[in-house]
Amino acid sequence: MQLTIHATPGAKRCAVGGSHDGALRVAVNLPAEKGRANEAIAKLIAQSLGVKPAQVELLRGQTSRRKVFVIHDAPDELQQRIDELMRQP
Repeated sequence: MQLTIHATPGAKRCAVGGSHDGALRVAVNLPAEKGRANEAIAKLIAQSLGVKPAQVELLRGQTSRRKVFVIHDAPDELQQRIDELMRQP
Protein backbone atom coordinates (compact mmCIF):
# COMPACT_ATOMS: atom_id res chain seq x y z
CA MET A 1 0.00 0.00 0.00
CA GLN A 2 1.27 3.49 -0.85
CA LEU A 3 0.77 6.46 1.46
CA THR A 4 1.34 10.07 0.39
CA ILE A 5 2.27 12.45 3.17
CA HIS A 6 2.98 16.15 3.58
CA ALA A 7 6.01 16.46 5.86
CA THR A 8 6.82 19.28 8.26
CA PRO A 9 10.36 18.87 9.60
CA GLY A 10 11.61 21.02 12.48
CA ALA A 11 8.16 21.32 14.06
CA LYS A 12 7.68 22.11 17.75
CA ARG A 13 6.19 18.66 18.34
CA CYS A 14 5.70 15.39 16.51
CA ALA A 15 2.18 14.79 15.22
CA VAL A 16 0.22 12.82 12.64
CA GLY A 17 -3.20 14.00 11.52
CA GLY A 18 -5.07 16.19 9.13
CA SER A 19 -4.60 16.51 5.40
CA HIS A 20 -2.88 18.83 2.96
CA ASP A 21 -3.79 18.55 -0.74
CA GLY A 22 -4.97 14.97 -0.25
CA ALA A 23 -1.88 13.88 1.69
CA LEU A 24 -1.63 12.90 5.36
CA ARG A 25 0.12 15.60 7.42
CA VAL A 26 3.10 14.44 9.48
CA ALA A 27 5.22 16.76 11.62
CA VAL A 28 8.50 15.84 13.31
CA ASN A 29 10.77 17.89 15.52
CA LEU A 30 14.00 16.84 13.77
CA PRO A 31 15.55 19.01 11.04
CA ALA A 32 15.59 17.94 7.41
CA GLU A 33 19.28 17.10 7.21
CA LYS A 34 21.04 13.84 6.40
CA GLY A 35 17.74 11.94 6.28
CA ARG A 36 17.07 12.29 10.01
CA ALA A 37 13.59 13.73 9.49
CA ASN A 38 12.70 10.99 6.99
CA GLU A 39 13.66 8.30 9.51
CA ALA A 40 11.61 10.01 12.22
CA ILE A 41 8.63 10.32 9.86
CA ALA A 42 8.78 6.61 9.00
CA LYS A 43 8.88 5.66 12.70
CA LEU A 44 6.02 8.02 13.54
CA ILE A 45 3.90 6.66 10.67
CA ALA A 46 4.51 3.09 11.85
CA GLN A 47 3.57 3.99 15.43
CA SER A 48 0.43 5.88 14.36
CA LEU A 49 -0.76 3.11 12.05
CA GLY A 50 0.09 0.24 14.36
CA VAL A 51 2.59 -1.45 12.06
CA LYS A 52 6.24 -2.37 12.56
CA PRO A 53 8.83 0.26 11.55
CA ALA A 54 10.39 -2.28 9.16
CA GLN A 55 7.12 -2.31 7.19
CA VAL A 56 7.39 1.42 6.35
CA GLU A 57 9.71 2.38 3.47
CA LEU A 58 10.26 5.76 1.80
CA LEU A 59 9.62 5.36 -1.93
CA ARG A 60 9.79 8.93 -3.30
CA GLY A 61 10.42 12.43 -2.03
CA GLN A 62 13.65 12.12 -0.06
CA THR A 63 14.25 15.90 -0.24
CA SER A 64 10.66 17.07 -0.73
CA ARG A 65 7.86 17.89 1.70
CA ARG A 66 5.57 15.62 -0.33
CA LYS A 67 6.68 12.03 0.19
CA VAL A 68 5.37 8.62 -0.77
CA PHE A 69 5.85 5.76 1.65
CA VAL A 70 5.13 2.09 1.03
CA ILE A 71 3.54 0.06 3.83
CA HIS A 72 4.53 -3.57 3.25
CA ASP A 73 2.15 -6.35 4.33
CA ALA A 74 -0.50 -3.79 5.27
CA PRO A 75 -3.35 -5.10 7.43
CA ASP A 76 -6.86 -4.91 5.99
CA GLU A 77 -8.01 -2.13 8.33
CA LEU A 78 -5.06 0.16 7.52
CA GLN A 79 -6.93 2.33 5.00
CA GLN A 80 -9.66 2.95 7.56
CA ARG A 81 -7.05 4.12 10.11
CA ILE A 82 -5.45 6.43 7.52
CA ASP A 83 -8.86 7.91 6.70
CA GLU A 84 -9.48 8.58 10.42
CA LEU A 85 -6.12 10.35 10.76
CA MET A 86 -6.76 12.49 7.69
CA ARG A 87 -10.10 13.68 9.11
CA GLN A 88 -8.44 15.06 12.24
CA PRO A 89 -8.06 18.83 12.42
